[in-house]
Amino acid sequence: MFRLGSLQGPGPFPDRTSRRPDVIDETILDVAVIGGGPAGLMAAETVAQALGKGAGKSVAVFEKMPTFGRKFLMAGRGGLNLTHSEDLERFARRYAERSGVLSPMLEAFPPQDLVAWAQGLGQETFVGASGRVFPKAMKASPLLRAWLARLEGLGVALKPRSTWKGWDAVGHLLIEDPDGRHVVRARATILALGGASWPKLGSDGAWVPLLRVGGCEIAPFRPANCGFDIGWSDLFRDRFAGEPLKNVALGLGAAKARGDAMVARYGLEGGAVYALGGAARDAALAGGATLTVDLRPDIPVETLERRLHAPRGGQSLANFLRKAVKLSPVEVNLLREAHGLDLPQSPAALAAAIKAAPLAVTGVQPLDRAISAAGGVRFESLDGLFLKGRPNVILAGEMLDWEAPTGGYLLQACFAMGVAAGQAALGRLG
Repeated sequence: MFRLGSLQGPGPFPDRTSRRPDVIDETILDVAVIGGGPAGLMAAETVAQALGKGAGKSVAVFEKMPTFGRKFLMAGRGGLNLTHSEDLERFARRYAERSGVLSPMLEAFPPQDLVAWAQGLGQETFVGASGRVFPKAMKASPLLRAWLARLEGLGVALKPRSTWKGWDAVGHLLIEDPDGRHVVRARATILALGGASWPKLGSDGAWVPLLRVGGCEIAPFRPANCGFDIGWSDLFRDRFAGEPLKNVALGLGAAKARGDAMVARYGLEGGAVYALGGAARDAALAGGATLTVDLRPDIPVETLERRLHAPRGGQSLANFLRKAVKLSPVEVNLLREAHGLDLPQSPAALAAAIKAAPLAVTGVQPLDRAISAAGGVRFESLDGLFLKGRPNVILAGEMLDWEAPTGGYLLQACFAMGVAAGQAALGRLG
């Protein structure tokens, strides 16, 4: 079993073993990284590459889960969307009110740098039709394996099952692993502890009380990139759950988004839903929101109306809509969910219904089902990425208060913040 004391070596502190009865040993490090997700691992790589292997230099990553990058692997289950190919100015706007603070980090480590980094690990990438960038393997596991091997080759100590328990009375890190509790004295500490979505993968927000003790301001966590709850009828739910809605336009209040969505048993999910953003999510959380669905965003309402003037003959309405405007069974029945079983009969009213089907949103999916989380440490509690009151502690990743839609924006920001955190730690080392 790994003993943290085995990492001791040259450093700014004298090498000694603790005599405290609740502590097994002490470790001296140049940089301690807490959290083994993309931000933490990238921070460790940035530091280790600059310091070089040997010469008493020491970097360690402590991860409370048995393995590293669990949420990263989850992100790759449907094809790992690493980043996006759109121009950087438009890219930065995806972070809404946080675009100003994140833009310098994105400029320092832009999407093309992330692509080159992945290719350096043997993972060729391609740009999909939507502009999203994927590894050709379409999964995260080969990339993660190569990455962890690179880190070990750089001399980074990877320590799973190691949970951060805060600081001791003199400001040293307390780490708990299966052997017991250890003190880690690091010249710089990078906290990349994740948010609070998918807690079973490790990002459960358990660190919040540890930072609040020091007066750190933390915005409450809220689900982001989550599905919207809609009260489907039993018939619709049982028949169409899992069916896609291709190329639709959604609206909720002032928020607009276009893309694909998926009917779920609880409501709607998918890229177009997530792209509505935080304001739409907050409105849905408050209850009483109405989501409008344009089933034919590329066809003007006048064109639809003209097509719906065609003679129906003895056709059923569903069959007529399939032929006249190519509505699928799930789209026809979604119209019935929105407007009642008796759809408008006049061509004008029916065309308007197709362009704006209203669905009552009753809530959103909870944090443990959300792709990411809004909320976290407010940037007002930081000097750059340094935690106010603890000048050797740097924060990065989803534990900070920012959010973005899916499409490569989440991972790109985590990687870019990891690079920025690593560079900040190097600056602290002098």
